[in-house]
Amino acid sequence: MKILVINCGSSSLKYQLIDMENEEVLAKGLCERIGIEGSNLSHKAAGKEELEVKKEMPNHTVAIKMVMDALVDPEYGVIKDTSEISAVGHRVLHAGTVYSDSIVVDEDVKKVIRDCFDLGPLHNPANLMGIEACEEAMPGTPNVAVFDTAFGMKMPEKASLYAIPYEYYEKYSIRRYGFHGTSHRYVSQKMAELMGKNIEDTKIITCHIGNGSSITAIKGGKVIDTSMGLTPLGGFMMGTRSGSLDPSVITFIAEKENVSAEEMLKILNKESGLLGVSGVSSDDRDVCAAEQQGNHRAHLAHEMLYYQIAKTIGSYYVALGGCDAIVFTAGIGENQPQLRETVCDYISCLGVEMDKEFNKKAKCGVTGTLSTPNSKIRVELIATNEELVIARDTKEIVEAL
Repeated sequence: MKILVINCGSSSLKYQLIDMENEEVLAKGLCERIGIEGSNLSHKAAGKEELEVKKEMPNHTVAIKMVMDALVDPEYGVIKDTSEISAVGHRVLHAGTVYSDSIVVDEDVKKVIRDCFDLGPLHNPANLMGIEACEEAMPGTPNVAVFDTAFGMKMPEKASLYAIPYEYYEKYSIRRYGFHGTSHRYVSQKMAELMGKNIEDTKIITCHIGNGSSITAIKGGKVIDTSMGLTPLGGFMMGTRSGSLDPSVITFIAEKENVSAEEMLKILNKESGLLGVSGVSSDDRDVCAAEQQGNHRAHLAHEMLYYQIAKTIGSYYVALGGCDAIVFTAGIGENQPQLRETVCDYISCLGVEMDKEFNKKAKCGVTGTLSTPNSKIRVELIATNEELVIARDTKEIVEAL
């Protein structure tokens, strides 16, 4: 069975074609600048030269058609016909409180995705465009929605609800959902395997640290708490996002600067975090370079980030009643040794002891155990694989049809 995995952004489309017999990636690629001048497709099949196509993509339907053409291309492709694709798995950000598991897409599912546009304004519209583009390009091929929020949906109420009038939860489904669910699910399952334990017998803290970041407390394979909230703005500071803050800060700035609620959300989502504090960039590599050159605000941005991550891990240690393992993953988590070392220094009071020499080498695809044999909590670097989670869910659902 071959599964096509699609991850649509507002102006981008990432894809992988995976052979589920051995979970091998046959081809992967990226469509960029969809709906914007200068569109291009980058496509790479296993064992073949990379294909670059510069062609305007006015919408996601055209982008999907270009992906299909690349997959069946005699020179650069890996299949003879799109009929070889058994199903398409889509990453979808938000399903509100309706779905807590992956599901075959039908009109009801599309309505739920549409109804959640206000909860995921940057992602849900693009996710739906990807689904409808695939329906048009491959009529009759099943599409499966794998929701980013699903893994956190079964959080206990004491962790998921806000201390606001309960009627707002009932009327608008305002609660903490959590995000990066497919990533947290993958690395927690992988961690249990590495420890030789059944996941039902584990307490794991997973740290997905990228331009968008979240930390999740997982007990027995189930989420008991997570750092993001109603939207991906909650939690600790990120590349351009402020993370959680005193709500009065928002009204104070809005009043002083005479800006609207929409403008404030833009400031908190797009102009804050590492970018806002450092004044340098939202890209952590740029902030690292500036810090090495003696930039105080870049150093301060990192100090704040490392402290907030450590504080979150510490609170989840308490929530879990102890911890077997801590996992670092995603772009920054997998490639920033200083972040991991500083965070682990903070939590050394919990019995964490880091192998600092190996940690320095652990980047650019190098993964493994970051803690020493004497550490009371195992610390692991695991490369996340959200696409494989989506493909596995899609396969399981389609086989049950």
